[in-house]
Amino acid sequence: MSATLKLKPGPSPRVLRGHPWVFAGELTRLLPAEHNGEAVELRDARGRFMGMGLYNGRSQIAWRRYSRDKDAFDEAFLMKALEVAISRRAPDTARRLVWAEADGLPGLVVDQFGKVLVVQALTAGMDNALPLISNCLQSLLAPDEIVFRNDAPSRKLEGLENSVTTLSGERAGAEWLELDGIEFFVDLQSGHKTGFYLDQRVQHQRVAELAKGRRVLDGFCHQGGFALHCAKAGASSVLAVDISEECVKTAQLNAGKNRLTVDFGVMNMFDWFTANRNETFDLIVLDPPSFARSKKSLHGALRGYKELNLRAMRMLSPGGILATYSCSQNVAPAQFMSVLAEAAGDARRDFAVLEETGQPADHPVLLTMPESHYLKGAILQLR
Repeated sequence: MSATLKLKPGPSPRVLRGHPWVFAGELTRLLPAEHNGEAVELRDARGRFMGMGLYNGRSQIAWRRYSRDKDAFDEAFLMKALEVAISRRAPDTARRLVWAEADGLPGLVVDQFGKVLVVQALTAGMDNALPLISNCLQSLLAPDEIVFRNDAPSRKLEGLENSVTTLSGERAGAEWLELDGIEFFVDLQSGHKTGFYLDQRVQHQRVAELAKGRRVLDGFCHQGGFALHCAKAGASSVLAVDISEECVKTAQLNAGKNRLTVDFGVMNMFDWFTANRNETFDLIVLDPPSFARSKKSLHGALRGYKELNLRAMRMLSPGGILATYSCSQNVAPAQFMSVLAEAAGDARRDFAVLEETGQPADHPVLLTMPESHYLKGAILQLR
């Protein structure tokens, strides 16, 4: 029989409205340390069953729901949950197979790159279950290799050590991977997060549709996804800028492999705008890293997004297009759109909203969990 947690009486916590998390301060008591990483049931202040979740008293998020029923967290459960998650994804060369709480598997991320899987366990419960998860994935997909990228900074909040290992014990070599007609050099063992950002593939192609004949600036270019697709689509020129020299070198390698002409710069994007304030472009892409990694940093993040977009808006030529994004889970879509409106007002320029953008289908949003809706954006055109 599993251990039990109970919610404090008083103001209604989010879990009663469907959110899958319970914070330590919302519980009447924490459990002994031997229960960290175990499946534990939750009951409300009146004793009513609320679901089963993974417990960790070392984390501020003490309980994460994996089931609304009394399911054991065992290999049979994991097999079924993984099977359902995979069945919801369209076949593809590369795709996200599991997106944590949005797939009922809190703290588990699984990406597929060809015949190689990259797995991240971000919670103690998932970390303990990695042998079972590995068995299930081998049974369901028969991958050539599984890379365990357990090196995310958030693991420290769960009291976990960081490591990068492989199922075979051999190093997973970097390789070329064709995605949507562009070849990218992908290092699944050492690259950022799971080795490559899959969540903007749809936007790479959408923005490229607007790039023909335009002078393009790709800010925060990372490995060059937007820049390369725009160059291939017939942009008259493409400049890609990133603060990371390593990212720019990889993007240059990708451009050469695809025989595409792209100019590159290594610089902080805010500094670049200051140093090049008299430049103009017909299409500007802004896809920065997260500015708000915690709720405490939200105010500063919103100021940063406003300033960044204000500078880009001032640099657009008549009829120019701004494709701008935020991957900060603590910034709501409405907040981001409000920031863009404020920036446009300060720039004294009028923009039409061509479309608001979000996450692709393989990065689903859990309706009752705003944090799962991390990626949002907009494509704007100067009137």
